Amino acid sequence: MKRRELEERVARFLMLLSALLVLGSLFALLAIVVVKGVSALSISMITQTPAGGYYFGKGGGILNAIIGSIYLAGGATVLAFLISLPTALYLNEYAANSRIANAVRLCLDVLWGIPSIVYGAFAFTIMLYLSARASLLWGIITVTLFVFPIMTRAMDEAVKIVPQRLKEGAFALGSTRLETATRVVVRQAMPGILTAILLGFGRGIGDAASVLFTAGYTDSIPRSLFEPVATLPLAVFFQLTSPVPQVQQRAYASAIILLVLVLLASLASRISTRKLFRYVVS
Repeated sequence: MKRRELEERVARFLMLLSALLVLGSLFALLAIVVVKGVSALSISMITQTPAGGYYFGKGGGILNAIIGSIYLAGGATVLAFLISLPTALYLNEYAANSRIANAVRLCLDVLWGIPSIVYGAFAFTIMLYLSARASLLWGIITVTLFVFPIMTRAMDEAVKIVPQRLKEGAFALGSTRLETATRVVVRQAMPGILTAILLGFGRGIGDAASVLFTAGYTDSIPRSLFEPVATLPLAVFFQLTSPVPQVQQRAYASAIILLVLVLLASLASRISTRKLFRYVVS
């Protein structure tokens, strides 16, 4: 009995320690970024584009990077969603427990683990073959490549937990497999699907540094899909490499803005998921 109590206490201590390490790492990261960047935050940073010599300490802001990141992550999220949802429904409703489904899930897991910079190099190679120029369109394609596996697997797990009795009830009422998938399964899995969408958006907006060679970089806001686009991660990188201390402080201020955008996406996911769970049958 004493041995079991000791094991229980050790396990509880390790779990508590792990939780504290996670929280401590998060708060340490936030503290360092906020302390170094809060003094450089200003309204002009989020309302103006870079003026001439911005990266050498002159005036302007990073509105181009903020809008560019939203364009890039938003476009990639929409494109990945159009691919991910049909794939998740196929894996669970048409090829459930088959070798094809297991093989596809394995491939998605492998793709999930590939660094995003590899996707950037792959898309850049295709661009060179097609003699294409860096643009918002190619940036969206690149981000879609590494967001799609994450979103698909998250949607796959959300669809997988839909109660089988709901599907059987739909079939008993004469619904086809497609009607059951789109009207019953999707509705019940909507909280998880929405979480997957916002997860993909957060990954896309925070890991867009890999699109340097496919999306390019510009000090202006793109007006079409065929113009280059700036991103917040690259804006942070370029400002950190500046020899001017004032510009380096702006880099931390830009990082604060990026963290706020990711935090807003996470909060939106939590709030929306709680509201949608009211209509889910357990």
